[in-house]
Amino acid sequence: MKVSFLRRFWITFSAYVIGFYASAINRFTVSGDEEIPAAGGVLIASNHISAYDTIFLPWALIRRFPMQMVWAPAKEELFVKPLQRWLYSSWGAFPVRRKRDVRAGRVINELLADQKVMLFPEGTRNRHGVLGKGNRGVGKIIYVTRPTVIPTAIIGLNRWKFPGFGQKGQVVFGRPLDFSDLYLRENCKETHVLIVERIMTEIAELLKREGAFVQ
Repeated sequence: MKVSFLRRFWITFSAYVIGFYASAINRFTVSGDEEIPAAGGVLIASNHISAYDTIFLPWALIRRFPMQMVWAPAKEELFVKPLQRWLYSSWGAFPVRRKRDVRAGRVINELLADQKVMLFPEGTRNRHGVLGKGNRGVGKIIYVTRPTVIPTAIIGLNRWKFPGFGQKGQVVFGRPLDFSDLYLRENCKETHVLIVERIMTEIAELLKREGAFVQ
């Protein structure tokens, strides 16, 4: 997908402004981003603990890949007001209706041909940091599109206040997941569930490694 230089510059500029607040004024750190490929379809699959996730996760990616797009589905309520709609859309977000949204699913599939997309498999955020079950719809997307899938753990952002100073938070990217055995299976609900369960297991392992796993 072709995106204008001006839009990519705007997103990169915005990310660095956000990054200054996150990583200079506060203590937001990023690790494991060397595992993310620079090109091709990439799905960043993360836990979801705060509204900050949708702001700081793109910063964690763009700091390594300036001038690249990071696309993200977002709840349609964020696009009701004209100014909000323009702002979120300019950053690469697009609206998704609750429950099943065929149009949004088609957009995600098309983007994953050669773009970076971030998704929260749980489908909703848990402010207590508990890792929930993944939505099998994410497994279906992966089965159909076959992107590089990067399990991702977000830690500490559910305790942040705005404005704040010196608050700790981090994003940890894991190694790309291998689904070659599951791609040999039938395209069905059971296979989709196994794919998303593998993702959630890897996210849990990242959280455990950082001492942040909550049941």
